[in-house]
Amino acid sequence: MKRILVTGGAGYIGSHTCVELMNAGHEVFIYDNFSNSSPIAIERVEKITGKAIRFIQGDILDQYLLENTIKASNCDTVIHFAGLKSVGESVKQPINYYENNVVGTLTLLKAMTNCNINKLVFSSSATVYGNPKFLPLTEDHPLSATNPYGNSKLIIEDILRDIHISSPDWSITILRYFNPVGAHSSGLIGEDPRGIPNNLMPYVAQVAIGRLAELTVFGNDYDTADGTGVRDYIHVSDLAKGHLKAIEQIGMPQCSEINLGTGVGYSVIDVINAFKRASNRDIPFRFAERRNGDIATCFADPKLAKEILGWEAELGIKEMCNDHWAWQHKNPEGYGVV
Repeated sequence: MKRILVTGGAGYIGSHTCVELMNAGHEVFIYDNFSNSSPIAIERVEKITGKAIRFIQGDILDQYLLENTIKASNCDTVIHFAGLKSVGESVKQPINYYENNVVGTLTLLKAMTNCNINKLVFSSSATVYGNPKFLPLTEDHPLSATNPYGNSKLIIEDILRDIHISSPDWSITILRYFNPVGAHSSGLIGEDPRGIPNNLMPYVAQVAIGRLAELTVFGNDYDTADGTGVRDYIHVSDLAKGHLKAIEQIGMPQCSEINLGTGVGYSVIDVINAFKRASNRDIPFRFAERRNGDIATCFADPKLAKEILGWEAELGIKEMCNDHWAWQHKNPEGYGVV
């Protein structure tokens, strides 16, 4: 059993990861400021697992509170999810993204160092590959970024690699996500973005449930089969299990970068059609200009995750849409009170 501090643990990926960690017998401590999450998610995780969670409401920029939390929890490992995550928003608000994501991570690393904790699983992104030079994307693909969000993740990765060079006893696993979608099979936890969703699946789900009138599809002139962007969508429960595998193998001095994806790409139109089948609802949509920072096609080579972690995705687009629809249908206002 490990004692794990999960920053951003009330968020979409964080909450699902906490379920997997707790079901595997680990003790979890959540640190979250609830800026894009809800305390209700923690209550739902407790209901799913039948176990209590200790949580601290705090900002990732608060080093004093982070250090006190690490000491109080007596944790031996940190999973770092906390940060801003919208590509489009990052283009409009780069200062906020660099402050929260980069400075916030530096603050966490200083707190960990002061508390003699050196085991970290970091939530990175496939955006660090920039415009793909070849597909599928392997971990040795050249790194770059096309937007401030991706650049913030790339800067953090560079920082973590430098830390390991300077202090080789650190054990760091950098997990590069592709596109998390879906929800827990119970329908109790899922993605609940504030305002207009920035990611495709929750946007589609909110149109299906009637919270939004139509979906805006950004770009229909990409060099893809139907002109819309193609992405590697991964079920959030599969992604969460990837973190559990990373925790199980962490400990030896290392700094590893590992893709978490399925290796299969679906277009926006593919997702719309799959969600129509899952919900039995119409999904009205309209095309708009491409968004700054978006790319045409992106999908993973997930072989290294299987070799190193013994992990591979098990759920397909049907399960992703079915579970996301079950969450949205049971929770039409997300974690809000209807």
